[in-house]
Amino acid sequence: MVKQSLSLSASPQRIVVRMPNWLGDFVMATPILTDLRHHWPAAKITALCQGTLGTVIQEDPHVDEIIIFNRPKGYLNRIVNREGVSALQKGNFDLGILLTNSLSSAYLFWRGNVQHRLGYATHARSLLLNHPIPFPEHRKTQHLVNTYKMLLEPIGIPVSLTSPRLYIQPKAQLTATSKLAQIGVQSSDLVIGMNPGAAYGSAKCWLPERFTQLCNDLLVKPNIKILFFGDKTGASLVSHICSLLPADRVFNLAGTTTLPELFAFIQNCHLFLTNDSGPMHAASALGIPLIALFGSTSDTATGPYGGGKIIHKHVPCSPCYRRECPIDFRCMTRIGVQEVYEEIQKMIETY
Repeated sequence: MVKQSLSLSASPQRIVVRMPNWLGDFVMATPILTDLRHHWPAAKITALCQGTLGTVIQEDPHVDEIIIFNRPKGYLNRIVNREGVSALQKGNFDLGILLTNSLSSAYLFWRGNVQHRLGYATHARSLLLNHPIPFPEHRKTQHLVNTYKMLLEPIGIPVSLTSPRLYIQPKAQLTATSKLAQIGVQSSDLVIGMNPGAAYGSAKCWLPERFTQLCNDLLVKPNIKILFFGDKTGASLVSHICSLLPADRVFNLAGTTTLPELFAFIQNCHLFLTNDSGPMHAASALGIPLIALFGSTSDTATGPYGGGKIIHKHVPCSPCYRRECPIDFRCMTRIGVQEVYEEIQKMIETY
C-alpha cells in the first residue's frame, strides 16, 4: 500500500496527467480525471496524450484541455521530445501525474518544468520525480484501475469507486447511426459486436475459425446481426472471417473507423464478444454486456472493470504475458465454441 503523503503548499491550479499509450490502459485511466475534478473542481486539468488517443476524451467533461503529441522515432528523440517539452513549459503546471512508467515520460515532465511530479518509482527515474511512489505490494493481484487510483492517495484522494467511462462524440454517433441504417441494421435486430483481434499479439486471441463457427451457430436466429471490429493491423484477419459468413447479416468494420466512431458503433451493440483488448475496455466503460475471452493475460489485473462474463482457462502457464504462444496455445484452445455460444444465449434471453 502507498503510505507516504505529499504536502502541497496550496491547491494546484494547473494539473497535467500523462495518459497511457495503449487504448485499454487509457480507458482504465479515465477515473483519474474524474477523481481529480471532484477533488479540485476549480483546477485546470490537462491530459497529455499520444497520437489519436487524445480523441478518446474529447467529450469528457472532467478535462479542460488535451495536448496531443506524436511519438518521436528513436529512443533518443523520445527522451528529448521537444514538442512535448515545449507544450509543458507553456502550460506552467504545478502538479503532474504520470500514469506511464517510462524513464522518458519522467524526463519529459522534468524538462517541462512541472513543479510537483508524481509517479511510480520504476525504470531508474526516481531522481526525475520529486515525489516517487513505490509500487503497491499487491499490484499484480489487483485491478490496474486501482493501481492507477493509488497514485492519488499521497495527494489526499483515496481510492474511489469511480468506474472508467467514455463519452460519445455527437458527430461519431451520427456517423454510426447512418452507417447502420445504410447496411440494413434495424431497431428490431439484436446486434452482437465481435472483436477477434488484440493489438498486443496473437497469444491473446481466440482461434479465428471458432469465431466463424460461432457466428454460423448464432445466425440461425433470423433477427441477429453481427458487427466485426478491429484495427488496421487485424483487418485481414477480420476480412477472412467475414468472407466465410453471409454478407447481408455480418458486417466488417475493422480498420474503417476512428476511435470515437468505434465507441459509437460499440454503443449500438446489445452485447459484445471480445478478447482482452482495448475495445473490451471500451465496451465495459460504455456499459455494454460483454463476454471476455482471456488466455495469456490476467483477468484479475486487466479484466473488464464494470463486470461481464469472463471465460479464462487457468492453465498452469497462464498468465504468461507473451505476445505469441511458444507451445500449444492451450489457454485458448480449451475455450470451446459451445461454451461461448451458451453464454451468449444466456445474455440473449434477457432481450
